Amino acid sequence: MTAAEAEEEFWDHLGQHAVGMLGLDQPGYHSQPMTAFRDEDSGAIWFFTRDDTDLARDAALPDQPARFDYSSAKDQEVWASIHGTLSVSHDREKIDRYWNSVVAAWYPDGKDDAHLTLLRFDPEDGRIWVSKKGPIRFFHEIAKARLTKRLPDEGGVADVRFH
Repeated sequence: MTAAEAEEEFWDHLGQHAVGMLGLDQPGYHSQPMTAFRDEDSGAIWFFTRDDTDLARDAALPDQPARFDYSSAKDQEVWASIHGTLSVSHDREKIDRYWNSVVAAWYPDGKDDAHLTLLRFDPEDGRIWVSKKGPIRFFHEIAKARLTKRLPDEGGVADVRFH
């Protein structure tokens, strides 16, 4: 699998299932589940949060190294661990673009809520695993590996540099 193929699979799946784990990339820091919004123009991934969260306060420092871990939960075809930088934003155009009824539930005063904050994640590099096998073919690979004494074919993996 090429890096370009892996990156394409990641973006395609992120568009279908947009929840992953986001956190600062430093010892002792724990990631948290967040819904991702991809900005195809800039390559950034945006997240809504509140300014009274640890993540938002910590991301307010410039150029915070961060990590976004992803699994396409429904089909279990794509897994990724992406490194990049995280920053805080209040970009009204992005708020308007990605606002939806689920996001609105977190902000009682709507788009003008004083706690409304965006996090911008700029991906730099990562590793992406892709397996199109599905559960039946996966178990077939396991059985075949046991019979042949060879490792199962788990799919492809590629290291990716984001632009």
